[in-house]
Amino acid sequence: MREFLNSLLRNPIVILLAVAVVLDMLLGVLRAIRERGFNSSAGIDGGIRKAAMLLSVVAFAWVDSLVHINLSNLLPDQWQAVLGMPKIGLCELFGVLFILFEAASILKNLVLCGAPVPGRLKRWVLQFLSQMTHELPDESGNDLQTERMGRL
Repeated sequence: MREFLNSLLRNPIVILLAVAVVLDMLLGVLRAIRERGFNSSAGIDGGIRKAAMLLSVVAFAWVDSLVHINLSNLLPDQWQAVLGMPKIGLCELFGVLFILFEAASILKNLVLCGAPVPGRLKRWVLQFLSQMTHELPDESGNDLQTERMGRL
């Protein structure tokens, strides 16, 4: 068990996922403070999702240790050299997917908190939010409409 925990704590994907989760939670709290909109049910739902995400990565690592799944052979040799990871199991595969989801959420929270984000990236995030979600506050939506009108 100790060996399993040590390997889990040395896994760069697991570490990066944990950092992304904490950063997203902090930015979510800052966003709630900025919008003066603390919502306990949304916070609990988000916390449960993040805990389930981390727990599933631990479960996948456990399955990897039992079954010894290695998906690195599916990647081109150049990618394997860049990644520098001799083994890519279910833990790493789902960890990368979860990191991508967290990165999108971090970008969204940065933009909605009013943090300095490069203009092109900010426009892309605002456009994505307006088309794919209902999370865009009125003031940001107006900014997006103004930007669209300016381009016409």
